[in-house]
Amino acid sequence: MSDVEISIPTTGSTAESGLTWLNVAIGFTFIICDIGVSTVFRLGMGASLLVAALRCTGQLAVVATVLHQVFENKNPWTVALISFVLNLLGTFETVVNKSSRRFQHMFPVVLVGMLGSTIPISIIGSRYTMGIQPFWTPMQYIPIVGMLCGATISAVVVAVTYILKELQENKDKVEIYLAFGATRMEACRPIMIQALKLALTPLINSMSVIGIIAIPGMMTGALLGGASVQQAAKLQTIIMFMITASATLASVFITLAAVVVVVDEQHRVRGERISGKSGGWLNIKQLSFRKMMGWIKEKLHREPKLFAAEEEEERLLMNTLS
Repeated sequence: MSDVEISIPTTGSTAESGLTWLNVAIGFTFIICDIGVSTVFRLGMGASLLVAALRCTGQLAVVATVLHQVFENKNPWTVALISFVLNLLGTFETVVNKSSRRFQHMFPVVLVGMLGSTIPISIIGSRYTMGIQPFWTPMQYIPIVGMLCGATISAVVVAVTYILKELQENKDKVEIYLAFGATRMEACRPIMIQALKLALTPLINSMSVIGIIAIPGMMTGALLGGASVQQAAKLQTIIMFMITASATLASVFITLAAVVVVVDEQHRVRGERISGKSGGWLNIKQLSFRKMMGWIKEKLHREPKLFAAEEEEERLLMNTLS
């Protein structure tokens, strides 16, 4: 058993009240209000809000079902699989849905960066900082990995988006450094520094205001679960340090990898290795019922025309032979 408990006990006012899907449906009215505001002011975010809310509900329902079984079984290999899946899904979200620009081999690079940052930090933090025995205890370890993945995604997206934007739109500055004999790391160093600053600034700001202006979610959850205020504060402090370390490691690794891929060994900026965002694999906002029906009608009308043209050619051929 660990010295710091992350799980929320099953006893307490929240558990006794027994939240149901009716409560969730009532909470959904807040999203409806947001959609109404978007409609009134013509923000164009109503569909995004609805899809995000539905994804949130479905994903949390699936996670709750899966984690319930994992918490009961307490199998280390299952915990390892869940941790890998979390990083894999985080990589997919980073590369496919969040990044406005991508570079070649970005998916495996981001996956390695996520695994190389979240897993070591979570193991060291759970085992030595929090004193959890064993460190892979599902109820403690899996939420930690999930929080690290979520924060790392945001930092990586900011860093990658900025550095690819600069290498694509302002590559002349880099090429000037390269023309005067600088290596690719020396030429891209100012861009890399700025990208990392942008990626880490939100985390620094969060640590600066935490506890004074904002009471974070982990501390709130621990308090609702019955933990003492001192224990909740220490827990939140450790989590914030782990999040910052994980995001920093991943951002540095992926930023370096982006430079190595885009600027080749001959010190040339390869703009063709950067691609824009073509949309997700299933982008509901891009679906148009009118365009779909038009495409179907075009296909239906095209085939009779082809048959009519073939019949006309056969008729002309028969007249010529006769």
